[in-house]
Amino acid sequence: MNFLAIETSCDETAVAVFTDDLRILSSVVASQNALHSPFGGVVPEVAARAHLQLLLPTMDQALRQAGLSLADMGCVAVLNSPGLVGALLVGVSAAKMLALALEVPLVCANHIEAHIFAARLAAGRDIFPCVGLVVSGGHTSLFHCRSALNFDLLGATMDDAAGEAFDKVASILGLGFPGGPAVEREAEHGNPKAFTFPRSFLHKERLDFSFSGLKTAVLYAVHGQGNAQGPLPQPGPGRADLAASFQQAVVDVLVAKARQALHRLGLKRLAVGGGVAANRCLRRYLEEMVLGDGAELFIPPMSLCTDNAAMAAVAVEKWRARQWAPLDLDAQPNYHQ
Repeated sequence: MNFLAIETSCDETAVAVFTDDLRILSSVVASQNALHSPFGGVVPEVAARAHLQLLLPTMDQALRQAGLSLADMGCVAVLNSPGLVGALLVGVSAAKMLALALEVPLVCANHIEAHIFAARLAAGRDIFPCVGLVVSGGHTSLFHCRSALNFDLLGATMDDAAGEAFDKVASILGLGFPGGPAVEREAEHGNPKAFTFPRSFLHKERLDFSFSGLKTAVLYAVHGQGNAQGPLPQPGPGRADLAASFQQAVVDVLVAKARQALHRLGLKRLAVGGGVAANRCLRRYLEEMVLGDGAELFIPPMSLCTDNAAMAAVAVEKWRARQWAPLDLDAQPNYHQ
């Protein structure tokens, strides 16, 4: 059976078509980076309006790539939580309308948990139970994933998410938006040991994260202690060292907390998802960690790390369990288990 999936939780308009045996027939993402770049971050109202303009053309392209029509769909899936409420409402409203018009079931899924299911898609086999690490612009969370539909939250960020910290540091360094790829490119030419930046909770038993202090440390390294403004650092070794040292601090914390969660639960499988999971430095250190611990790492290709609708294939599991959504389904901007 064919599923049509919609994702509009933030600034990517995405539509995918997949089957009940988890074959991805198409996955199309319309990026809004050019719209938000002048502001140095995502503007919620701009994102919502762009979704209105982009959703139907994106859907049409996804159906064409799959070689199917709306009449071939047996279920409509939508990621309805968490995210920007205005952006979510565009996707949720469209999904409800389609399910009603096509007279097919509607299934909703959680955006954060779907990031972990992207690792299941890439693996092509069952990966549960596992520890799940979601690292994105809005979330940095650790889960005990008992199954595809049974997640227990182990810890989360207390302030800035890792991806948000990348964006803010990119702004401090004058590297532009989106910050993650920009900082990674700059860090390739830098020394990750040039600056000693804080690594919050690194040696604590708690499985929470905090990146606000790290971001502030970079700010003070650029402008001086207690100063929040000043000229942007010039291109060169100094700026590259700042980027590399910041990136290394983030990676060290993420890898250490993931390892700590594996040991605490006695598990040997780690699934990682979210936009920051596309960072090559993070991927390399995670691979080294699991290799040393005799564990397995499940991490999607770059195309399934950033926001996309294919990861909504977790809806197949909910459809099999007959966990269908009502037609008065609403957008839920906050994370709820």
